[in-house]
Amino acid sequence: MTSTTTTIAELPSLVGTELGTSDWVEVTQERVNLFADATGDHQWIHVDVERAKAESPFGGPIGHGYLTLSLLIPMWSEVLVVTDMKMGVNYGLNKVRFPSPVPVGSKLRVTATLKDVEEISGGLQLTATAVIEAEGAAKPVCIAEPVFRFYG
Repeated sequence: MTSTTTTIAELPSLVGTELGTSDWVEVTQERVNLFADATGDHQWIHVDVERAKAESPFGGPIGHGYLTLSLLIPMWSEVLVVTDMKMGVNYGLNKVRFPSPVPVGSKLRVTATLKDVEEISGGLQLTATAVIEAEGAAKPVCIAEPVFRFYG
């Protein structure tokens, strides 16, 4: 894992900088099932292990795309630490793509780059580029452009 520790005042100087890479997070079948329960998305390619092994083009169950996206937040917190931030909020996403599936058992990590910083009332709005990769996979499993608001 590599990370950047900074202050709100220093964030604008980091535009264009790779902030770091998180630790690996495993996508277990239990995690997939809990996500399915939380969202109501029980599609068989995610939760029916035997059917997914027999019928899925992926050879087994895969994690939900939005499960992968939701893991961005805990991984992001390992990549950037802003010591004087009082509150941060997820403001949205400009782009999200899922170029490759996440087979259950995969280990994921994010590498993030700070793309832009804008002043807002009481803080800063950050736009990042986040690339989530699966260990050993040829292509990323998610490429996103998250937007955060940090207040000091």
